[in-house]
Amino acid sequence: MTYNIDDTKFIKERGEVCKEKDLIPLDLYKKYDVKKGLRDSDGRGVLTGLTNISRVDGFETINGVRTPIDGRLWFRGIDITKLVKGADYHIGGFEEAAYLLLFGDLPNREQLQEFKQVMNQNRVLPVTFVRDVILKAHNRDIMNSMTKSVLTLAAYDQNMSDLSIENVLRQCIYLISVFPMLAVYGYQAYIYYDCNDSLYIHRPDPNLSTAENILKMLRPDGQYTALEAKVLDASLMLHMEHGGGNNSTFTTRVVTSTGSDTYSVIAAAMSSLKGPKHGGANIKVMEMIADIKEHVSDITDRDAVKEYLIKILDKQAFDGLGLIYGMGHAVYSISDPRATIFKGLVERLAHEKHRDKDLQLYQYIEELAPELICARRHAFTGVSANVDFYSGFVYSMLGIPQELYTPLFATARVVGWSAHRIEELVNSGKIIRPAYQSVMEEREYIPFDERE
Repeated sequence: MTYNIDDTKFIKERGEVCKEKDLIPLDLYKKYDVKKGLRDSDGRGVLTGLTNISRVDGFETINGVRTPIDGRLWFRGIDITKLVKGADYHIGGFEEAAYLLLFGDLPNREQLQEFKQVMNQNRVLPVTFVRDVILKAHNRDIMNSMTKSVLTLAAYDQNMSDLSIENVLRQCIYLISVFPMLAVYGYQAYIYYDCNDSLYIHRPDPNLSTAENILKMLRPDGQYTALEAKVLDASLMLHMEHGGGNNSTFTTRVVTSTGSDTYSVIAAAMSSLKGPKHGGANIKVMEMIADIKEHVSDITDRDAVKEYLIKILDKQAFDGLGLIYGMGHAVYSISDPRATIFKGLVERLAHEKHRDKDLQLYQYIEELAPELICARRHAFTGVSANVDFYSGFVYSMLGIPQELYTPLFATARVVGWSAHRIEELVNSGKIIRPAYQSVMEEREYIPFDERE
């Protein structure tokens, strides 16, 4: 259903008024030294808090000079590269990393088994919830569907507003456990009602890992290969957490600081993540790849690919914005460790799926883009492929539809949000309230009958 306001003339005119009245001159930001976007002039995030959950390294100070380095990502002091490499999807790499982020230490076999058992016991939705909430009020935007489901689940929790750490932890583990179901079932409702396709609602299997259950619930036949499960497991681990400064995690901190309940906090984080500048970046990569394949007759021709990338940068091709998507990151410079890990998995999966030709295209772009971007930037510190560059390719090879790309991001990131929510409750006590400099001019009140 589409909701329209009849007087479109009023909306159009008032919209122009809003644009005029709300526009603030850029020079005022400099005058008052406002960190627009909560970033310094060199792009570094403004320090707003402390965290013991994770760390992102893209630069080092060497002899007093901020120097780019190979990127590193740490979960509770553990290098993500080693964490993913040591993971076994049969045991549950996602579950192991989730335990680490929530409780601060790597689990032993007994602890991990107990945690998985708790998750499996919680991987159940209220009776008729799928029918009455997900299917009856379906939404073509799966992130909106999931957000609605999260808020509705609050109605089933008699201790919704209890902010004790034990209760919040219970709520977080529950949401981590059911997020795969909310994502996949939301998609199944969409393809049934909006795409006129068949409806499959598979129950999760308590004997399977989170990654395996996602593939089982998504596919009509419930089948998957060991490599597919391993790659998806690694993907979930890589997207699980990325420091406290990313937008959705900061949203989690801000809303938590108000004393709001867990369901409202996670719903707010979901709304932040779904923005194309945050969680939807890998979809832009896929759209760019499709555009390149449409306009370059031979994608194995390196020179032809290079010529088209130049056109993209010169705003003569694709979306006209002059961006090669999946390249560069706000923190990383020389390399994104998540992309580096992904690359090895991508190569294995591409061979299994007979997508070597597509893999070659990605490799060409990864090789060519930094040099081409460097040649067009005056202030250049470093650019490399980021995690979004390869993640969409991975999902496409796994047969995961684009509508689920960001929901799967959320399915992983809800772990990081949960850890930061608990850390905020343990340490803060103060509402996060940044300051805004008012630049308005004072005016006299004009009585109603005297206004023009």
